[in-house]
Amino acid sequence: MSDAHEPLPPVPHFYPEGCYFKSLSDIKDKKIVVMGLGLNGGGEASVRFFLNHGAFVLATDMKSEADLKTTVDSLNKDKSLDTSRLTYRLGEHRIEDFENADCVIKNPGVKYDGNKYLAAAKAIETDISLFLAFSKAPIIAVTGSKGKSSTVSAIYYGLKQSGFSAFLGGNITVSPLTFLEQTDETTPVVLELSSWQLADLRGRKLLKPKVSIITKIIPDHQNFYHSMLAYVNDKKLIYADQSKKDFAIFDFDSDPAADGGTLIDNWGDIFAKECKATILRYSKKSLPEGTLGVWQDKKGTGFARLSTKILDTLPQDYEKTTETILKDLIVPGKHMRANVLNAALVLRIMGVSPERIIEVLGRWNGIEHRLEFFHECKIGKTTYRFYNDSAATVPEAAAEATQAFGKPVYFLTGGTDKGLDLSPIAEGICDNGRNIVPKSVYLLAGSATNKMIGDFKEEGIAYKGPFNSIEEMLSALKSDLESSESSEKESQKQTQNDARKPQIVVFSPGATSFGMFKNEFDRGNQFKAKVKKVFG
Repeated sequence: MSDAHEPLPPVPHFYPEGCYFKSLSDIKDKKIVVMGLGLNGGGEASVRFFLNHGAFVLATDMKSEADLKTTVDSLNKDKSLDTSRLTYRLGEHRIEDFENADCVIKNPGVKYDGNKYLAAAKAIETDISLFLAFSKAPIIAVTGSKGKSSTVSAIYYGLKQSGFSAFLGGNITVSPLTFLEQTDETTPVVLELSSWQLADLRGRKLLKPKVSIITKIIPDHQNFYHSMLAYVNDKKLIYADQSKKDFAIFDFDSDPAADGGTLIDNWGDIFAKECKATILRYSKKSLPEGTLGVWQDKKGTGFARLSTKILDTLPQDYEKTTETILKDLIVPGKHMRANVLNAALVLRIMGVSPERIIEVLGRWNGIEHRLEFFHECKIGKTTYRFYNDSAATVPEAAAEATQAFGKPVYFLTGGTDKGLDLSPIAEGICDNGRNIVPKSVYLLAGSATNKMIGDFKEEGIAYKGPFNSIEEMLSALKSDLESSESSEKESQKQTQNDARKPQIVVFSPGATSFGMFKNEFDRGNQFKAKVKKVFG
């Protein structure tokens, strides 16, 4: 029986079918409230969009004008905008603003359940719902718990390199409203969609992607949902309105980490049973005969099996239903290879030849904040390479980052708790005979870090810290590395060749960023700046 004081999951809200605005010209002179101006670009893009279409806009945010200075300055200094139609309400929300608005543009991170301001709105839309209502572009939609951003970025890169006029937006911090009017039936749009963005589409019947992908599902955002089932139910909305002519790509492999208290270790099987689209699966091992999708062999080579019916729709003439579509990659890590393999499958569905897919994705070098190589320095005779993996906000992703390089790393981790079981980090780096154990572990202070420390003590994992800032953590690391280099005892342990092999320093927090940073991107940028300051 659950605890009587245990928080309840949010009540799902169903929005009216379609969009409040019947056409883009319908926006003119409407009174719009943008709820959540923010710093990530979504709120600012909505303000710009509605001003450019002749609306009266009120931008409201609980953050102060000082906190939002970057966004406010960007809008106020843009002479192309009619800012006489723009009002700011910062540091507060007023109920009358929501009551008097024709339509409220909602921030995806705001719960509808129990929100008196949203309850007072006549109509609610989001930048995603507006885009889907007015764009005719074929949509490639991606959600999941980890790997979303890498997957969409690889798909977008592959499409552009293959000659498509493609666009990328959504949760990856680019609002699709910024390119809405450049899209048509020939311009594929890749959307990364969070569970919150999907929840804001419930009932609207606007999301009908040509291709949907759900990457690895593990517990996430449980401080918001308080239920794994509620979280996954929002993810399912990505395929809710697909038809047989569309494609849906789901995980084939079971994973105990997916459980989240549900006793379900294979969400892909559940999605496949419910979805009306043509189902394709992805796996780390060979798929059974008759199952369509992609898999890897032991060397990491990627294969695709598609039906003759699917292949017949593609421009190339191929006799084989099983094709090699992925070989060598620049980006490290087995988990990254799985993301790129899904991107390869999307490119194949879009008609790109296997040979071209191998060539193009073999050149893709990853994205910012995801195992991003950004700095190199020498201490003594040893080269140290620094990787920023700040977008790793779940423990499983951080654990995988420590194993991605095939050798021990200097592991920097820790942050703010969001209601997750953090034990996968300790389990992923402990000396159990299977893991690659880090050379050293450095902890950044935070509520999640406090939970990690308990796990580390149980597993006998040594650590330094916790440190109260990135600079303090990096200074300690530098001091340790310099001491190690100058230690005669340490130098005798290493052969001359070993000393010259580059060593890896990876910052992969495995937790959220709030408190010390604005978001994970700010955290990553601060980390990169401090590394260059401390290590030169």
